[in-house]
Amino acid sequence: MTDSLHMACPHCLAINRVAAARLADASRCGKCKQPLFTGAPLELTTANYAALIERSELPVVVDFWAGWCGPCKMMAPLFAQAAAELEPRIRFAKLDTEAEPTLAGRFGIRSIPTLIVFKEGREIARQAGLMQGAQLKRWLEPYLIQV
Repeated sequence: MTDSLHMACPHCLAINRVAAARLADASRCGKCKQPLFTGAPLELTTANYAALIERSELPVVVDFWAGWCGPCKMMAPLFAQAAAELEPRIRFAKLDTEAEPTLAGRFGIRSIPTLIVFKEGREIARQAGLMQGAQLKRWLEPYLIQV
């Protein structure tokens, strides 16, 4: 594991360097002083995609969803609970495929919900379909940063 990780602030999108061993120490942004981790999924958009995904050395799991999708609605609280439990070992984000069709299309999303794990902008894992909480945590286990 590297000594430090670069990641974007979810509030101002400034890139911060955080010692890997200190991820769990309530890290704050050097620019805006807001917490780097919220314990909840971030809203992913075209405007913040590059900072939150491409420039992040911390793995990010993205839930591609839509408001009309029943399984997406069932998975939303499970995804939020996993974010509360697993951050800062991995970051959680949600992308509304109806609001961001171009970004969703870029990743060939054919069914929802679809989860993709990214590291430094590269897709490293993908899973389509509803997952229960324990199943989701088991699936993410290989991608968690050790703190």
